[in-house]
Amino acid sequence: MSKVFKIVKDKIPSLRKKCEVVENPNDPAILQLIDEMHDYLVLSQDQEYAEKHHIREGVGLAAPQIGQNIRMLVVYYKDYVDDKEVEIDHRLINPKIVSESVKKVALSGGEGCLSVDDAHPGYVYRPYKIIVKAFDAKQKKEVFITARGYESIVLQHELDHLDGVLFYDHINKKDPFERIENSEII
Repeated sequence: MSKVFKIVKDKIPSLRKKCEVVENPNDPAILQLIDEMHDYLVLSQDQEYAEKHHIREGVGLAAPQIGQNIRMLVVYYKDYVDDKEVEIDHRLINPKIVSESVKKVALSGGEGCLSVDDAHPGYVYRPYKIIVKAFDAKQKKEVFITARGYESIVLQHELDHLDGVLFYDHINKKDPFERIENSEII
């Protein structure tokens, strides 16, 4: 049985705080917590489990969303590349973007968030391609991850949480569906 977390909602001030660096990424308590976050995310995608435990499906989860203001996030979902199913599975400690593209990308249906119950329609433009440097809790070593498109969006959404930023902060208030140059809507 996995741990069911109480998700911190966007009205709670702690969600707007910049998170602290994890001093020892190999700390067993930290590794256990990130594994529990990962398991929660995987189980949230099981409809029966999610309904039974009254949780919403998610593809990413950052530590501040479970009340831990530390620089840690998980991403998990299945995707298809060349008609083959692949798992996108990240358990990252102290992640940071070290490179990003000029080209932008946004989701056609807008973004959602486990911490946000209200609808916030509009495009959230983010760099199409990013390179993230982080401590990978699965491999227990420093890694560089190159992400494009949807994976890039999900990682940036979770990285924003570590700096107290929510997806709707990026939406143009005057013109939520503004089309910008050098961008792709997916």
